[in-house]
Amino acid sequence: MNYTSDVAAADALKAAYEDLKTEIGKVIVGQDEVVRLLLTAIFCQGHCLLVGVPGLAKTLLIQTIASSLDLSFNRIQFTPDLMPSDILGSETLDQSRNFKFIHGPVFSNIILADEINRTPPKTQSALLEAMQEHAVTIGGQKHLLPQPFFVLATQNPIEQEGTYPLPEAQLDRFMFMVTLDYPTYEEEVRIVRQTTSENRVKVGHVLSASEIQYFQQLVRRVPVTDNVVEYAVSLVQKTRPGASNPTQLANDYLEWGAGPRASQALILTAKCQALLSGKYSPDIEDVKKVAVAVLRHRVVRNFKAEAEGLTVDEIVKRLL
Repeated sequence: MNYTSDVAAADALKAAYEDLKTEIGKVIVGQDEVVRLLLTAIFCQGHCLLVGVPGLAKTLLIQTIASSLDLSFNRIQFTPDLMPSDILGSETLDQSRNFKFIHGPVFSNIILADEINRTPPKTQSALLEAMQEHAVTIGGQKHLLPQPFFVLATQNPIEQEGTYPLPEAQLDRFMFMVTLDYPTYEEEVRIVRQTTSENRVKVGHVLSASEIQYFQQLVRRVPVTDNVVEYAVSLVQKTRPGASNPTQLANDYLEWGAGPRASQALILTAKCQALLSGKYSPDIEDVKKVAVAVLRHRVVRNFKAEAEGLTVDEIVKRLL
């Protein structure tokens, strides 16, 4: 990538984003907001958690995005009997009686952690180091994961039997929690027509691993004004009940607020939003675009909010 300037590179990222949307749109009907957030997470080196009822094409969406990017892809189906070694890999004795490390499925660019809340905490936590450090430690040896590396996890919100809710520490590792809604009537008609015919659409590669890594560094170089940073930090501070700058809303309805990682995620993803919109620096509107997806899994409602039927999304929108 020999761009003459960061401005030229930003224009190339915008064009690549439009191409990605076109390729993904060949398979996925609607879900424009979900696609935007997933691609934003990828360009920001972040992980994403998708929450939606069965049959909304969560798995197909992630597989399609992986196909549109020239990256290695592995799917891990999380089940109650899954062990950490099934994800990370394990050491075995070779013919010379020496230990040899066999790579697990986590050694890939894109990991689809399907139904991540179906496996016990011990196995869920096996992903923590991989998500944060982009490395795996087995037998005292550190093994680096291929770059770029993303975990895109799915979760079913309605089946609670036999599931293990993700702990707050692991939820915080996800840059976004994205919720999928039912399609509109027109979209569902298109989906049924498209999926009940014999036509099979092939998705073309748009970006390579090296191009994605270049654009990830570009996003970090985007300048941001002080007032946008201060807005993002003050928004996160408002979610903390009893803190130095709490709101009545947080004191009344929140048990726990978001940490500094939320402020970092707001600014980083706002930078990416600006580039994908054809701008060269983010404004407060770009922060607002990503605020709900960044904060909804990082704040905890109290009993009063649950009793009054106030959702986390409604609380965050009121804070905005």
